[in-house]
Amino acid sequence: MQRLRRSRELSLLTRVFVANGAVLLAIALLLLFSPVEIDFPVTSTQAVIIVAGFVVSLILNALLLRPVTAPLRRLADAMRSVDPSEPGRRLSIPHADAEVTALTKAYNDMLDRLEDERRESGRRVLAAQEEVRGRIARELHDEVGQVLTGVMLGLEDPDARESVRRSLDDVRRIAGELRPQTLDELGLQSALRSLCTTIAGTPGLRIERRLDLAEAKLTPEVELVIYRVAQESLTNVMRHAGATKALMSLQQLDGALRLIIRDDGRGVEDENDGAGLAGMRERALHIGGRLDVRAAPGGGTEVVLDVPVPEGGA
Repeated sequence: MQRLRRSRELSLLTRVFVANGAVLLAIALLLLFSPVEIDFPVTSTQAVIIVAGFVVSLILNALLLRPVTAPLRRLADAMRSVDPSEPGRRLSIPHADAEVTALTKAYNDMLDRLEDERRESGRRVLAAQEEVRGRIARELHDEVGQVLTGVMLGLEDPDARESVRRSLDDVRRIAGELRPQTLDELGLQSALRSLCTTIAGTPGLRIERRLDLAEAKLTPEVELVIYRVAQESLTNVMRHAGATKALMSLQQLDGALRLIIRDDGRGVEDENDGAGLAGMRERALHIGGRLDVRAAPGGGTEVVLDVPVPEGGA
């Protein structure tokens, strides 16, 4: 065992050098201490011996170098298996040479830097998006809303007043979707309840809620991601699923939060399509979470968001 461990501590160059040296030494000893002689021109027997020796040396080289290069092949296979959509996976090549171990560590360090930069860049982008959403929502609510209110109060025709009132409701609804005031003022649970109430206003759609966040202490960033995933998922249920029932569940389990949006609609068609789903996946990655979209038990679609909760955060 100690001999095997010492051999792995040798550098790759040393092991290749030793392997080739062993083959050349065997050939040299064969020529020095065997009755084999080489004439000019060579005879057919000598030609057969030379060719056989060459083939034997190639076989010995292959046998000796195969275990040397095997860790490099395993490293290449492991590199190809890394998926950017599943951060946190790192390479591990057991019983590798010093060079392969150093290369593996350098590759893992590079993944750490890339994932950190991607997460930080994504956070900056999302923060900028939310700032723009908030500004547009305030302008719609304050400026456009006030203008429409003034127009509605100045109209005498009941039909025209009703039309403007509906437009005012639409403006307020769009402003609320862009930046929910409930989330900022009352917290995640109240915002999710309000969202369910709004979506449940769709004719023929019933929504069940199971919210349990009594002890969870979440950052505003995590709360916003959970809300946006729930909002996008329920909007898809309302517009595209053809569902009659939907479930929103947010529970704490094993040091994590799990959000589930499940419906009894037409089911998953292509979970990789759509900017909305891509946006949800990106948001989940930026807070260290994971988003899965799959067929729900009994039919329909199930969106599952798992968010880790740091120690002391729940």
